[in-house]
Amino acid sequence: MTVAREIMTTAPRCVGENETLVDAAKLMASLDVGALPICGEDKRLKGMLTDRDIVVKCLAQAGDPATTKAGSLAEGKPVTIGADDDVSEALRMMKEHQIRRLPVIDGHDLVGIISQADVALALAPVDTGETVAEISE
Repeated sequence: MTVAREIMTTAPRCVGENETLVDAAKLMASLDVGALPICGEDKRLKGMLTDRDIVVKCLAQAGDPATTKAGSLAEGKPVTIGADDDVSEALRMMKEHQIRRLPVIDGHDLVGIISQADVALALAPVDTGETVAEISE
């Protein structure tokens, strides 16, 4: 049995819930990523922020990314997987929720992210193809 921690990207960088979207965009650019976990003052995961969120939920609404806080775009309870959960559960969740990046938690701590790229590198082409196809519907 392969578990989430065996395929995840470790040590994800977070954007703080009180940091601005400009700060988040700069961090995304420096890390060459399109999404970041949003972490609270309590060090708990509050949500995920994507470059698309910044454009659609702030810029397209005439919002100011220099004053809009990352935490304001966190919606609902984030979808996560436990670090020791089977990878098949991670794939199921990614398909069900149509998400490309799945935060991995150990207890209450964010320990990694499983992305489509992680799936492609670690799993059989059939599993990868099915997952990508269903996420992209």
